[in-house]
This record gives sequence, structure tokens and C-alpha cells, in this order.
Amino acid sequence: MPSIRRASERGQVHMGWLHSQHTFSFGHYYDPKHMGFSVLRVINDDTVAPGKGFDTHGHRDMEIISYVIQGALEHRDSRGNHHIIPAGDVQLMSAGTGITHSEYNHSATEQTRFLQIWIRPNAKGLNPGYAQANIKQDGPLTPLATPDGQHGSLVIHQDASLHRLRLSKGETYTLNTHNRWGYLHLVEGSAQIAEIRLEPGDAMGLTAREAATVTATAPLEALWFELPPG
Repeated sequence: MPSIRRASERGQVHMGWLHSQHTFSFGHYYDPKHMGFSVLRVINDDTVAPGKGFDTHGHRDMEIISYVIQGALEHRDSRGNHHIIPAGDVQLMSAGTGITHSEYNHSATEQTRFLQIWIRPNAKGLNPGYAQANIKQDGPLTPLATPDGQHGSLVIHQDASLHRLRLSKGETYTLNTHNRWGYLHLVEGSAQIAEIRLEPGDAMGLTAREAATVTATAPLEALWFELPPG
């Protein structure tokens, strides 16, 4: 049976300059029932006030993906990278042996919203790396990050793939896991899957040999993760 994670049930963080919603346990939010899904460890839905952001901090042994929904994110790191990530771009930072970075809302007047996603890598001690791309939609399901960089996607150090699903109202698409696991996270719009209705921020986890036929009840944008069995 699919597992449903409702947006309203996520951990909530309000810090004035930051509103963050945590799908899985993160920071001061701890829920032993929601520690991740397969190698997917974090989905944080962050809204950052103008000119504000995360000061320099460190990571290691994690694949960190930023998916910008609104505004633009400014990134600086200890390897000399300085980039602006506008809405629609995808950024992948492989923390590997260790990297420090900061993330700020690039605008002084408009808020920025992005999803920060952490995926555990398939090995520790990798060389840190950075990649960023604006990947055009090609059909309903477009790869954004894959192990082999297929169709111009970013290369992730894990047997996992991240795709963007876009459907017009009334369109359908069937997601199959085969012998893998899958996780669907709605970014915008709404969907009907059998008797289940999903709204923005809702998510559905599937285990091996499950399928979900997604019908968009409003123009839909979602992220679909293909993951190794947990």
C-alpha cells in the first residue's frame, strides 16, 4: 500500500526570515516514523525572506539538491563556486570529504522558495563537486539527476534518479516502481491517484512492484524519485 505524507503533517520551522517545512526529521524536528525513505533523507520546503539566508556551514558525505521554485538563490562555497540559481534551475552539490557553503535569497525585495533535498551517496569520502543546470521539460517525465547523466541530467553518486513530472489539467501518467522504490512529492497543482487526492506539499511513497496512475486535477508539477529498495 502507498504511504501518504500530508503537507500539513510536516515539521514546521518559523524563524522570522525563514519558514521551513520538513518532510523528514531534520534539525530540531524529530519524528521516528519519518526518518527518510530509502536513501532519500531530506526534503525541506524553504521560504526565505528578501536578503536573508543560511550563513556558511558545512556538509560531508551527502548529495544535496536544490530545486528553486520561486525567486533566486545565491550560492557560495569553499571550493570557489559562486552562482545564482534562478527559479527552474536545479543545483547538485556533492559534499563528499567536506565542503562549506552559504545560501542566500539573491533578491532584496522578493522572497525565494526552494526545496532542499538530501540523498545519501553510495560511497563515503568522494571528491566534493558542484553542478547546476536549467533542464528543459521533455515529455511528462524529465530526468533532473541520474547516476549516468542521461538526457543532460546532473550526475548523482547513488543508484537513484530524480525526475520532474509536469501534467496539464486532465492529463494522466502512470508511475511504476518495478523492483525499486518511488517517492512522489507535489510541488504545485493537485492530483488524483485512485481514491487519494494530493495537494501541494503532499507526497506518496511506493515500494517495489507498485504503480500509481496520476491524474492532474490542476496543472501539476511534482518530483518523482526512483530509489533503491530501503
